[in-house]
Amino acid sequence: MAFGGFDQNKNTHPVSEINMVPLIDVMLVLLIIFMITAPLMTHTIKIDLPKTGGQAQSEPPDAIALSINLDQQLFWNGTQVSRPEFQQRLRQISIQTPQPEVHVRADQAVPYRLIAETLSDAAQAGVTRIGFVAEPDQGGQ
Repeated sequence: MAFGGFDQNKNTHPVSEINMVPLIDVMLVLLIIFMITAPLMTHTIKIDLPKTGGQAQSEPPDAIALSINLDQQLFWNGTQVSRPEFQQRLRQISIQTPQPEVHVRADQAVPYRLIAETLSDAAQAGVTRIGFVAEPDQGGQ
């Protein structure tokens, strides 16, 4: 079956070109659909929210700097603390509302075991807001 023409007597070969007209039609239909729907997706809905007697949170909770140095000593906001004292302080902040964030700064050579034990102490005390602090890489140093 040859697609080259209507005359079967000629030595014709099949046409190997892609018909672009249907492809362009589909593209234009999709373009029109996206032009119509895109503004609708970014449109905001105006809602008149009810007013309550509650107060907005005035300031974020305090952050506690927990540091662990290479000698595996714990520091609470720059003051060295023993492990039992650390656990007691964790219990004290766990009942505060809002709960302060604990920012853990550990030397990169500190054993993982010590960091895991510290996180376990915090979990047992009920502290849920914990974050790790790292310094950004200074371009391959």
